[in-house]
Amino acid sequence: MGKRSSLIVVEITVFGLIAASLLTASGCGHSGGASASASADAPQRAAVVQVRRAPLSNTLSIAGEFLGTPGGAVPQNGVAMTDFDGHGGLTQVDYVVINGSPTGTGFQSETGTYSVNSDCTGTLTFAYSDGTQITLQLVVVDHGNQFRTVVSKLVLLGKAQSVNIASSGVRVGDADRK
Repeated sequence: MGKRSSLIVVEITVFGLIAASLLTASGCGHSGGASASASADAPQRAAVVQVRRAPLSNTLSIAGEFLGTPGGAVPQNGVAMTDFDGHGGLTQVDYVVINGSPTGTGFQSETGTYSVNSDCTGTLTFAYSDGTQITLQLVVVDHGNQFRTVVSKLVLLGKAQSVNIASSGVRVGDADRK
C-alpha cells in the first residue's frame, strides 16, 4: 500500500463537511423545525432552492486512528477544505499525517458524493479506481454552519480496515478563501 492509499483513508475525512447548500436544502439550515402548514413552508422552500444551487466550502479537522494494526493503534491527523456543489457532488483537498509521517508531499485532491436527510443526518462517500472506498456518516449542526463525521466504512485496496476516525467541519465564507 502506497502513501496515497493511506491518505485516502484519513480523508474523510473525511470526508470532510457539509455546508449550507446541503443543510439548508434538507431543512437543516433553520431552527424552527417542521412547519405546521404548507403555505408557511413555501417561502422557506424557495430560499432552500436558491441556497442549494450555491457552492459551499468547509474546513475540516480530522483525527483518529487505525486499529488492529501490528504493534497497536496508529494515530492520524489532518486538515481539509471541502467544496459541496449543492447537487450531491464534492471536491476536497486534504493534508494528512499518519503515525507522524505526511502521506504525501502536499495537499491531495479527491472527489466524492454526499446526501443530507431532512433530519440533518447524511452520508459522504469517496470511491477510487483501486477499490479503495471511504464512507462517512454525518450530522449537520449549528443551523448548517458546522457538521461532524465519523468513518463508518473504510476499504483499502479491496480490504476492510478497522478505524476510529472523525472530523469536524466549519463553513467558510468567501472572505476566508481570499
